[in-house]
Formats: sequence, C-alpha cells, structure tokens
Amino acid sequence: MQQRFTELRCKEVVNICDGSRLGYVSDVVVELPCGRLVAIIVPGPRRFFGLFCREYDYCIPWQAVKQIGDDIILVEVCLEQVRSPLENRKKLFEIFEKT
Repeated sequence: MQQRFTELRCKEVVNICDGSRLGYVSDVVVELPCGRLVAIIVPGPRRFFGLFCREYDYCIPWQAVKQIGDDIILVEVCLEQVRSPLENRKKLFEIFEKT
C-alpha cells in the first residue's frame, strides 16, 4: 500500500478505545536515515472556544495505527500517553525511538 502525505492529511483519526474523533493528520515524523515512519501528529483541541492557540498535540506512534481506510485512520491509544505539549515534542520523539 502506498499513500502520499497529502492523502493522509485528508483522513480523520479515530481512537477505537473510546470512539473519540481526534482530528485530521497535520504532520508525520519520519526517521531520515532509513525513511521509516515513526509517528503521525494530530492537532489537539483549541483552548477557550477555539479562539486561542492549542495547548498540546496528539503524537501517535505508527505502531498504534490499526487500519487505514478511504477516509478514516483507526488508532488504538491511551490519550494521556500521546498528548504532547508543544514545547516537549522533541523529547517525546526520543521516547518513541527507544521503543
């Protein structure tokens, strides 16, 4: 199966643990030497009625992706574990590399 990044951005991410809709893919993390996809990034909810910036993003490891459909990506994650404050994103990627 081959997918372009632009095709992934058009797909909504749904957590199969609780059925919550997390949003749409905004970015991906790729390990450059081998080209391996490490994680997908989904923007978190906006603060204060959607008027101000985000407090965190969801950084979902590629191993948590269970199914990619025509318009939905199904993931199985605990939201507290993948919730990444924007300033700590690099630290979270280092944790994914160790697993």
